[in-house]
Amino acid sequence: MSKYIEKFYTITEHMSQVFDRTARKMGFSAGNREQYEIWKKNARAKVIELLGLDLMETCDLKPELLESVRLDGYRRDKIIIQTEPDVWMPVYCLIPDNIKTTGKNPVFVMPHGHAAGKYLAAGAIDIPIVKELHDRHFSGKPFFSIELVKEGYIVFCPDARGAGERREWMKQSDDDFMGNTHYALNNMAISLGYSLAGMMTWDLIRLIDYIQTREDCDPGRIACGGISGGGMQSVWLAAVDDRVKCVITSGYFYGFKESFLELSGNCPCNFVPNLWKYFDMGDIGALIAPKPLLIESGIKDHLSGKSGIENVKSQVEIAKQAYKLLGVEDRIYNHIHSGGHEWNGEKSMEFIRKWL
Repeated sequence: MSKYIEKFYTITEHMSQVFDRTARKMGFSAGNREQYEIWKKNARAKVIELLGLDLMETCDLKPELLESVRLDGYRRDKIIIQTEPDVWMPVYCLIPDNIKTTGKNPVFVMPHGHAAGKYLAAGAIDIPIVKELHDRHFSGKPFFSIELVKEGYIVFCPDARGAGERREWMKQSDDDFMGNTHYALNNMAISLGYSLAGMMTWDLIRLIDYIQTREDCDPGRIACGGISGGGMQSVWLAAVDDRVKCVITSGYFYGFKESFLELSGNCPCNFVPNLWKYFDMGDIGALIAPKPLLIESGIKDHLSGKSGIENVKSQVEIAKQAYKLLGVEDRIYNHIHSGGHEWNGEKSMEFIRKWL
């Protein structure tokens, strides 16, 4: 408390009341398959509009291989692709040694969370600064990307806008290696009618465009998944792009009011203008149906809000209604673990083996 100010005149409670009055105008509501398909068509169109995907500019991908590093049992290629005119996305592509380059192999797209861009997602601890950061913050935790490669999957780990090699000018020193420039990008984006979440989603859509051009990738067997901001990107991608066949989201599936309105200091990539007027998290999950969806939630995840895991369960139940309506309730699973805001992974490989 302040020793100078006796009372603060805040507006959080007012905004909470506004949320209650105006939220979920287009929330999931369907009594049969036909009604669901109508809702899905309209809801997806609205999501595309809210994200600003209809404003994005297409272009030639112009893929270029920048480096190739041989590692234990796999090769790590670094490529760049053009996602909009003069907008370039670096991507690590992890390719198992035991596959044929002309074969059709299953693919996993792994967008990263809010730490060191593609480097940690790809397990690039052969790079000294990445190893130092991993040992300091994530020591002992396995890399799911490497586990997937050992299982024979080709794994793509892209840099999201504002992270890794895509940090803007204000955070490009090694001291900022773990950070991002999402605040600056979001300020630019919303002022031009875009959203940072939409930009990230567009880049992943373009990555799938690129994957479909590769002879070694099976375009019919593409999954995506990630932790935190990577889970967010995976949810949005799966909601708007049916080329994704199954999805894992970890540390990201909770009610918007508690986790974003009341915890409004979260990364701006979570905030899409006017989103809350139309949808909650469970509605986005309903858009993903009937694709298999694994939601990984930690009991101690502080981002779940004041009601904790119940804020997750309420949204899972909304999404489950769509899966049940379509007769595929076995395709959605909420794995609740005892940890916090982290990738648990206990059910992930089993899920991918079953559904991809």
